[in-house]
Amino acid sequence: MGGDGLERLFLRVGTLVIAGVALGVVGSAMAAALLRSLLFGIDPRDPLTLGVSAALLMAAGGVAVLLPSYRAATADPSAILKDA
Repeated sequence: MGGDGLERLFLRVGTLVIAGVALGVVGSAMAAALLRSLLFGIDPRDPLTLGVSAALLMAAGGVAVLLPSYRAATADPSAILKDA
């Protein structure tokens, strides 16, 4: 897989991660009334908490796609085919 394919894969998965985070933020805003009884000391719509959790989820998604992609991109195809 060349650099172009790696970039496309990262962008495709990145789009899914961003869509998931957006749906999660919208879902948490909709479920704020239910969450209010479970949270102590913070508001369910606290922008700092939502922002930090969204950033952590996006970082985890980025790492989850970058590490295997980098490993696949740097592998020697002839060595892999000899093992198969």
